[in-house]
Amino acid sequence: QVQLVESGGGLVQAGGSLRLSCAASGSIFSINAMGWYRQTPGNERELVARITAGSTTNYADPVKGRFTISRDNAKNTVYLQMNSLKPENTAVYYCNADVTMSTPSGMLNDYRYWGRGTQVTVSS
Repeated sequence: QVQLVESGGGLVQAGGSLRLSCAASGSIFSINAMGWYRQTPGNERELVARITAGSTTNYADPVKGRFTISRDNAKNTVYLQMNSLKPENTAVYYCNADVTMSTPSGMLNDYRYWGRGTQVTVSS
């Protein structure tokens, strides 16, 4: 099994910054893409930013230029630096990771795991 643990959420005033972290642990052979998603009440989970194993990134249009996703492969950790925050960025933020795991027979299988989420609240 693999666990993803997010941290860094909280309450911040509009214009402020937060840095989210998500650390993966468990029986990991390798981690491929990692990403951050957000969800607000009554809405579906939506992509915020994603980063491949080779550090290619893509962002949702509303956060381009304000948010930066990065990863530390040695620590199996992905980060989301959020600057110039706006009230509309308020949401629960979830990280995910596409993980390759090895079976006892040596086969490699891919799975997607999710963290439990961290609340980000931006006050006006």
